[in-house]
Amino acid sequence: MKRTGLIITAVIVAIVVIFGVKAYNGMVTGSQGVDAAWANVETQYQRRADLIPNLVSTVKGYAAHEQQTLEDVVAARAAATSITLDGSSMTPAQFEEYVAAQNKVTSALGRLIAVAENYPDLKANTSFLELQSQLEGTENRIAVARKEYNDVVKQYNTGIALFPRNIIASMFGFSAKEYFEAAEGADVAPKVEF
Repeated sequence: MKRTGLIITAVIVAIVVIFGVKAYNGMVTGSQGVDAAWANVETQYQRRADLIPNLVSTVKGYAAHEQQTLEDVVAARAAATSITLDGSSMTPAQFEEYVAAQNKVTSALGRLIAVAENYPDLKANTSFLELQSQLEGTENRIAVARKEYNDVVKQYNTGIALFPRNIIASMFGFSAKEYFEAAEGADVAPKVEF
């Protein structure tokens, strides 16, 4: 009888250990997935940052008196590229700072493209058209990368919140990751005037 109790206890302990190891490994895998998705987002933002100097140079030749707009784009790019984050250790405040800097780049680029509308020769320039097309493609890639990041974060956050995995998550310091959210004012339609 005593031996049977020992065997049952050993089986229960083995099941708990196996579950704990499997849950822990799943959380590590999920965390690595979030980090990889974050790296993909950063890659797309870097692609955009790499296109900006060429776009600014092309516009500069046509719109020399639009210097403030050009300087705003360059300054926004510099601010955005100066922020580097480690996906596994970023804080919510760092995440918000990064997103705000990227939103400033988006806004400055929008103003730059609007300035280009005033210059028919610039709009017909093949370099400008190619850069604009690449920039539009990059913005789409950024949107896709952000969506994929949010999907991975949702899966990870759900995984560490479910019982009993939440106990193991808190024991080993796994915490929820931040989502990308729409920029402030994105819910308001822009005013277009002709």
